Amino acid sequence: MSSAPIMTSPSRVSRPIRTLVVDDSVVVRTVIERILNGNDRYVVVNKSSSAEQALAFLSENNVDLILLDIELPGQSGLAALPAIMQAGAGVKVAILSGKCEEGSAAAVEALALGASDILSKPGSGSFGEQFPQALVERLNRLFDTDAQPVSPPVAQPPARPVRHEANKPLACLGIGASTGGIHALGQLLDGLDAPLGVPILLTQHLPLSFTVYFAQQLARMTSLRVKVAETGDLLAPDVIYVAPGDANLQVRKGLHGRVTIQLNPERTPAGNLPGVDPMFASMAEAFGAGAAGIVLTGMGRDGTVGARDIVAAGGWIVAQDEASSVVWGMPGSVAGEGLSCAVMAPREMMAFVARRGKGVA
Repeated sequence: MSSAPIMTSPSRVSRPIRTLVVDDSVVVRTVIERILNGNDRYVVVNKSSSAEQALAFLSENNVDLILLDIELPGQSGLAALPAIMQAGAGVKVAILSGKCEEGSAAAVEALALGASDILSKPGSGSFGEQFPQALVERLNRLFDTDAQPVSPPVAQPPARPVRHEANKPLACLGIGASTGGIHALGQLLDGLDAPLGVPILLTQHLPLSFTVYFAQQLARMTSLRVKVAETGDLLAPDVIYVAPGDANLQVRKGLHGRVTIQLNPERTPAGNLPGVDPMFASMAEAFGAGAAGIVLTGMGRDGTVGARDIVAAGGWIVAQDEASSVVWGMPGSVAGEGLSCAVMAPREMMAFVARRGKGVA
């Protein structure tokens, strides 16, 4: 199994990590149970052969970790993932599959839906000596980070829209997203009737190994040019710059007002990499009141601190509404703190941004 950055910031677990194994192969379930129960840190509390069985177990039991296969009888693991995430209430899900390779469409979708990692599963008859150690080491990474824990989604007070009007034409748009973000981005770009005429910066929480495929997938959603951001890129209008999975996408204004990209490999205080906060903060510094941000579905609060910087500079923020969000953590935090000038579904956002960017909304 190859290594990839993990886009979660879990806290340490002092008691054994309660684990649910979901796989249609009795051999695989037995092998995984033997591996994990042989380690003091884990305990397999249930083995399910289908998504329906797993959901039934989760309706009455709590677990810390789920190992989920993609190919299951009945509902697939991918199709069931949103319901499993909701039933697990903050559970970490590691996809364990032989047909969900890193960089594949299924892997990107699984991570966008909230999976914490993608693990390659050898064939049922080829579990070698290295697999048990590799599996445990990879799972340990989900619980060993020293980063601050991601806050679970909580009920937010009604949004208190920012009352001031846009006082400067839009100069740069930043978009931040996490769990469920790829689907939301598709809807958002569907609502773009005409180019905005400004550069678009995008931070989607994904590991580095998925960045190129994600950018390719994004390019199929829009007529705009899509580029994985690189240090030194000169911002151009109607280009979407995608943050790579191992660096924050930040911008800096230089001589003659030219704005270029700088990649920063340092994790945010909340443990995110890439992070929405540093992207928004750099936009506020470079563009002032010409900066605007969109915060889409995602767990935690990434984007809230940076949104404060944009609003303080005279810019504005749009947040995804709760009804259309997979997890109303990031947009709910922004809305709850009164940093958003509007809360709406992704399909409505680009029309609103176009109007407000011209001072007519």
